[in-house]
Amino acid sequence: MEYETIASPAEAELEISRSRFLARLVRVDDEDGAREAIAQARSAHPRARHHCSAFVLGPGGRVQRSNDDGEPSGTAGAPMLDALVSAGLSDVVAVVTRYFGGVLLGAGGLTRAYRAAVAEAVLGAERVRRGLRVRCAVHTGYEAAAQIEAEARRRGYGVGDAEYSDRVVQHFSVPEGEMAGLAELAAELSSGAARLVAGETGYVDLPREPSAG
Repeated sequence: MEYETIASPAEAELEISRSRFLARLVRVDDEDGAREAIAQARSAHPRARHHCSAFVLGPGGRVQRSNDDGEPSGTAGAPMLDALVSAGLSDVVAVVTRYFGGVLLGAGGLTRAYRAAVAEAVLGAERVRRGLRVRCAVHTGYEAAAQIEAEARRRGYGVGDAEYSDRVVQHFSVPEGEMAGLAELAAELSSGAARLVAGETGYVDLPREPSAG
């Protein structure tokens, strides 16, 4: 299963009836990370009246939470969460800080404002796809290392760091069904001298597909 998250924090600001809505999206790994991002927003804007939040975590958005932070129930956190889910994002926390402008917006106005603030931040966010991959290492000689890496990139495998000593240890992430293909590739390009060591399976950022043209 694959899903999308954001590459880096994204922000947006809306002003509605003199109230300012400051939206910030932050990529997080877990609930502790989401709560830390919310706390940072509170610290950055101590005079603001509300710091409403929503976050989605994991493949399929298996964890979803929202908080109205003093706004009328259902007018802030829920529409913010809906904006994240509708955008197909996960591993993301949205925090909208509101500076009250003195004009009451009503339940409908608040709902639209909080959702719009998150949606605007989503529009400006750079996206990254994540997928389930096997992390593995190829141990080979210097003469074959560059060829193996180049062919792995051409096939769309994730290419990580390399370690250099008397041999080269190259780190890759590949779909489970393509482990045999990487092993065959490494063996062919190293004349059978390369050794493949499989590691853990987990979600990783996937290489960006090259743009057409």
